[in-house]
Amino acid sequence: MARGSTRPTSRDVAQAAGVSQAAVSLVLGDKWRGRVSETTAQRVREAARDLGYRPNLAARNLRLGHTRTVLLVVPALTTEFFAGVYTGAARVAADHGFGVVLYPSPEGVGPARDPFASAQAALDGVIASSMAADALTAIHGDQLPLVMLDSDPQGSLGAATVNLDITDGIRRIADHLLHLGHRRFLHLAADVPSWTFDVRARELATRVRTTPGTTLRTARAPLTIDDARTATETALTRPGPRPTAIVCDDDKLAAGAYKAARRLGLRIPDDLSVTGLDDLALATALDPELTTVRLDAELFGEHGMHALLAVLDGRTPAAGDIPVELVVRGSTAPPSAP
Repeated sequence: MARGSTRPTSRDVAQAAGVSQAAVSLVLGDKWRGRVSETTAQRVREAARDLGYRPNLAARNLRLGHTRTVLLVVPALTTEFFAGVYTGAARVAADHGFGVVLYPSPEGVGPARDPFASAQAALDGVIASSMAADALTAIHGDQLPLVMLDSDPQGSLGAATVNLDITDGIRRIADHLLHLGHRRFLHLAADVPSWTFDVRARELATRVRTTPGTTLRTARAPLTIDDARTATETALTRPGPRPTAIVCDDDKLAAGAYKAARRLGLRIPDDLSVTGLDDLALATALDPELTTVRLDAELFGEHGMHALLAVLDGRTPAAGDIPVELVVRGSTAPPSAP
């Protein structure tokens, strides 16, 4: 690097790596595949890292007509899950010279105001959760390169869809409770019109009915603890045999079910088993700790960003749902005698 220079240049990286500036541009712009070798690309990345080189994105954007900015559209940030999605997406984006703008839909779901005067002029692509899909039309996001998260692959608006294996997660919960001996189930369902919650309801019903002598009720609640408590109290005080297990669409609903059980004098898990889905920090703050399905939010965001980069580069994104994990804790046990 020239004496007195305060910022390393691509020429400095090229000299340190023993390659041309064109090769540096290809590697750091993630356009090197098929043009330079993996060994050369690694040498360039190491030289850039050792020198502390950062590309002048403003100049490059003026040259290429791109902002290298991605919009991540999610429901209102009422849990840390979507913060994790952002963290994962931003990490991959930064490795490829992109920035990520986070835009939570103001009402959690439904339309949203355009965060830019002209989204198409300001963005290179969009990653959007199905729970905030209605916001896309308002911001013209469905007219940009688009990757959908947690969405029906058959009816997705996007060029690619990235999903967690929610079906397997619900299957694992149902099998766990059936194995413990539960036969009377309450599904505390999120009162949100979204593909992901439809999948949960459908798979739970299918799995429970594989065992003779089971019953399944459904109570719906918005995604708040107080609404979940009210819905659970109502469901548990209805005439007829009381459910012995509550399957909740997420951990916040499970927290509401805990409060309802306590108000009704029921003990978890002695009188009532409860499960969640997400494995938020809340799951281990509850007493007893919550049996739930762990969804890796950061990995979800990483996969979403990798898929969008593939779309922007004209490649086919990797296929396959992201695995999930059943985490068994103290909120589930065999049902007590009728």
